[in-house]
Parts: sequence; C-alpha cells; structure tokens
Amino acid sequence: MSDATKNPGQIAFGWWKQHLRPDDDTGPARALRARLRRADHVTDILAEGRVIELHDRLAAAPSWRADPLALAALAQVLARVERHEGRRIAQAFGGGDPKPLSPLRFQRLIRSDDRQELATGLRRALPLVGRACNVAALAEDILFWGEKPRIRWCFDYYGAAPPREGAAEEETE
Repeated sequence: MSDATKNPGQIAFGWWKQHLRPDDDTGPARALRARLRRADHVTDILAEGRVIELHDRLAAAPSWRADPLALAALAQVLARVERHEGRRIAQAFGGGDPKPLSPLRFQRLIRSDDRQELATGLRRALPLVGRACNVAALAEDILFWGEKPRIRWCFDYYGAAPPREGAAEEETE
C-alpha cells in the first residue's frame, strides 16, 4: 500500500516502526530517539533528516496539510513511545483504578491550546502508561488536534462509547 492510500496515522506508524521503535536497538534508531527527546526547539527537530522524510511521506496523504509545528510535536512525542498497542492514549490514561493520569492532569492536557503544549503534556504523561499506546491513533490526534480529538479523548478516558456523529441532527429531524 503506497503512502497516497494511507491515512496520516498509518504513515506515522510506519515511520515510527522503521526509525524509532525501541526494540530496533540499532545505533541510528537509538541516536535519533535521543536527539528528538533532547531537542529544545522546533528547528532542532526539523533539522533531522528522518523528520523531513516523515513530512515527505505525510505530504502524500490528501487529508494532511503541511504544519511544521504539528510535525515537530509528533516526532518528539513518538520518540517517547516504546510500544504499540491497541489502546488509544486516552483509554490508557483512564484505564485502571486509580487512573494512571489523574482527572485534573487529564483536563489540563485536553485544554492544550497548541501542539507544543500538547506534546509537552504527552511526553510527561507517557511514562504513567508504560510508554505504550496506539501509535497511529496518537499521530492522528496530534496532527489534527482540535475539538473532535478532545471530545473523543473525554469518552475514551472514562471508558464510554462516544456519541455517533450526526446523532443530534437525527433527533431534531
């Protein structure tokens, strides 16, 4: 399947598997993860050739509009993910008793106004869930951060099924 037929989350997951996945403990993968984790500025992240490769691969997806800040946030967060699993990140944050991420910290995270603030919150919270989540879903959420992901995260955090899109319109008709 070419990148033109994949969604941005699938593309980012493939890139993560190829270049960052910790069980690929080659020198280049380990070094890239370390450089991305230590990067202080967006330009430090975007100066990495592998991140520009991710941009080029994402550019093939028709739904993604080039956003360097989103790209930098995504690369830096993915450098902290150690395992891919089926649970979306908010499901992981809300799973268990007590919840790995407190409701107050979760609310602060979903109120993040920009992707850099979101990335910082995610990098700090990932260790609480064993640095594991659904990489493709996380990538989509970071790239398209806004009301829809925030709403879905709220339902995921509390383990509830989100309402169907368009359900409110159906009730009023």
